Amino acid sequence: MELYLLRHGIAEDVRPGQRDADRALTGEGKKKLRAVLKSAREAGLKPDLILTSPLRRAVETATVAAEVLDYGGELFRTKTLQPDAKPEAAWEEVRLHREAAQILLSGHEPLFSELTAYLLCAPSLRVDFKKGALVRIDFDAVGPVPRGVLKWMLAPKLAG
Repeated sequence: MELYLLRHGIAEDVRPGQRDADRALTGEGKKKLRAVLKSAREAGLKPDLILTSPLRRAVETATVAAEVLDYGGELFRTKTLQPDAKPEAAWEEVRLHREAAQILLSGHEPLFSELTAYLLCAPSLRVDFKKGALVRIDFDAVGPVPRGVLKWMLAPKLAG
């Protein structure tokens, strides 16, 4: 299985009276996401499944990904990808879909840096997971304890 972690793009600042969960992506955020996703598409990313946090900026990120990657399926919203979720819960969610060859997750920090370390069996690993960045981790098996291999990380600055 190829697992892709896509941190949401640049989002608007919280306005007075607005909930954090309702923040939308900015135009710049969408533009940078598209550049990252076009590079990933050229590298062979064509997800069988997209899972997303239910927060607006993550759903909008997943929607941009679906468009750029020609994904015709449904976007599955899950609380296991919210910012304060636990890596173990996110892994269990992924394991429910182990038949998929490529899964894209759309979510947040601090979860994604913690999840990357967890998936790589490297609890002390520190990851600077920029907004709009994409990580690919591969798995030979999808057992109870993840044993992933980091294939690459693409930051928006590198994608152009």
